[in-house]
Amino acid sequence: MGMPVNNPSAKSTATNEERSEATRARLLAAARRLFGRSGYAKTSVEELVGRGGVTKGAFYHHFEDKKAIFLAVLEEAQMRLAERCAAAAQGDDAWQRAVAGCHGFLEACTDREIQQIILRDGPVVLGWETWREIDTRYALGLLEVGLRDAMAGGFIRSRPTKPLVHLLFGALCEGAMVIARAKKPREALATVTREVDELLEGMRGQNPPR
Repeated sequence: MGMPVNNPSAKSTATNEERSEATRARLLAAARRLFGRSGYAKTSVEELVGRGGVTKGAFYHHFEDKKAIFLAVLEEAQMRLAERCAAAAQGDDAWQRAVAGCHGFLEACTDREIQQIILRDGPVVLGWETWREIDTRYALGLLEVGLRDAMAGGFIRSRPTKPLVHLLFGALCEGAMVIARAKKPREALATVTREVDELLEGMRGQNPPR
């Protein structure tokens, strides 16, 4: 049996990859804090580099420019928002889960980072079409699943889901904007949640299952 052959080159490569990923993670964490606190326009690459503890060369190795790292931060924020909505969607039946998921979305929109990164800066920095595509990719699918389950359970009259889910999603997004722009977000949350509940009740029909 031959002796095992060490491969220093492979070990070095793995270490370099790990260091590269750690650098990228530090930059993203720094960017999330700065974009969430100060906003995109008031955050410079120099601040991102300084807060991340890396060189400018390392920054540009991972990201083409400030807009590129903002896009990555927004994608992460959208993923976390979707996870919060999914975690909130609890209940004994499909209707309760759908309502709780909508409540979870609105509650999450009181978070300062979500407000600044997703709701305020997202459409301005990336353009409405790109922002909407990302928003739709993470949130719309969850909402559609919830409505399909509610229809399957007899809580909503069965009909094409696409128009309905887009209309409800639009209402939730507008409600989120109201909360984000309010001087008192918690009060706005309560008001918007009541109105969303009225919309949802209107979808249930006259004889929902008990």
